Amino acid sequence: MTAMSIVVIIVAAILTLAAAGTIYRIAAGPSLLDRVIAADVLLAIFGASLATEMAMNKHTDNLALLVVLTVIGFIGSVTVARFVAHRKEEG
Repeated sequence: MTAMSIVVIIVAAILTLAAAGTIYRIAAGPSLLDRVIAADVLLAIFGASLATEMAMNKHTDNLALLVVLTVIGFIGSVTVARFVAHRKEEG
């Protein structure tokens, strides 16, 4: 077993545990903001797993998908932050 294989197995285990915790937070809540932030984190975990797969197989075929995921995550985070800030000003 090569060092690269060991690293990929460790990274896959860490990303799997992180995704499981994030899915639990999406299901459990307790607030809508917790669920939205967890969904954004899950998107980042998916991007990290996609980047890991590209590094492991030494290709950049999914680079456009990774950029789109990153932009969607950023826009989603900014939108939620502005929505929460706007609600705090009203209340």
